[in-house]
Amino acid sequence: MESLDLRVLGEALAWREAGHKVTLVTVVQTWGSAPRPPGAMLAVRDDGLVSGSVSGGCVEDDLIARTKAAFKMASDDVSERLPSMIAYGVSQEEAARFGLPCGGSLRLVQEPLLDIAWVTELLARTTAHGLVRRTLHLSTGQVELAEAERGEQMQFDGTTLSSVFGPKWRLLLIGAGQLSQAVAHMASLLDFEVLVCDPREEYAHSLGLLGVQRVLGMPDDVVRELVPDAHTAIVALTHDPKLDDMALMEALKSSAFYVGALGSQRNQGVRKQRLAEHFDLTPDELARLHGPVGLALGAKTPAEIAVSIVAEIVQVKNAVNPSVKSTPGCVVA
Repeated sequence: MESLDLRVLGEALAWREAGHKVTLVTVVQTWGSAPRPPGAMLAVRDDGLVSGSVSGGCVEDDLIARTKAAFKMASDDVSERLPSMIAYGVSQEEAARFGLPCGGSLRLVQEPLLDIAWVTELLARTTAHGLVRRTLHLSTGQVELAEAERGEQMQFDGTTLSSVFGPKWRLLLIGAGQLSQAVAHMASLLDFEVLVCDPREEYAHSLGLLGVQRVLGMPDDVVRELVPDAHTAIVALTHDPKLDDMALMEALKSSAFYVGALGSQRNQGVRKQRLAEHFDLTPDELARLHGPVGLALGAKTPAEIAVSIVAEIVQVKNAVNPSVKSTPGCVVA
């Protein structure tokens, strides 16, 4: 589950606490190419305000109209408070009507957000970097939360919807220079939780980016205390072996899904030899190091290099084969 969907739940919770009625919509099945994958979420408020998306904008207007009409006609009928199914693009005519850009079809589960206790608990557990399975029973609207295991996928059998949430993707940057600032800014836009470690006081003033947290301590201690998991990326950008190597020796032994370091091809060879000799890293651990960091874009400026670094992190995060190209915004079912 993407961090975006946690944001959807967070905003839905805030709306309910402010006295609004809210409906949650989840993609449960797609056919052909679809703009959003199964599990993607949308929250619709009683006045039509939305958070998230289920189709990249194709069917949201219809969902807003449906939801607003349902809230206006709401009664005490229990059946109106239960989850229901909605399908779009089941025919060529309907796909054309709603403008599904990739020729796909969607099945959605729509549920009124009545009990907010489970949302509060789920957000607390994912904030603590937990992995949570949420099970929704369509016949009753009951929600159950349980600890999930890494690799679990969303499941839907027509009566029960099981989704996995959290934790939020994290990016730890070693170094607070100009390049780190650019990477931090772009990663924040992608909804990463961005942490920056740089014990050099000369760079402390450069960490004024909104939403970016400075972590105090030496790089090796910071990486150990972070306990990197499969939702964590670590990139060393100081160009100072004394700092970068300290972070890398811990990061390469961790469960971080991405570990990268700035430097030329020649410098990376020297770095790997140094790490192997002085820090007892195995060939398999050294093979995890992305270096030179970033995609080969011919980048020259700090902003261009930042684009290449963040793009490679996203590529690895999404397990994309770089030799296979897909249409942006379309998920092939």
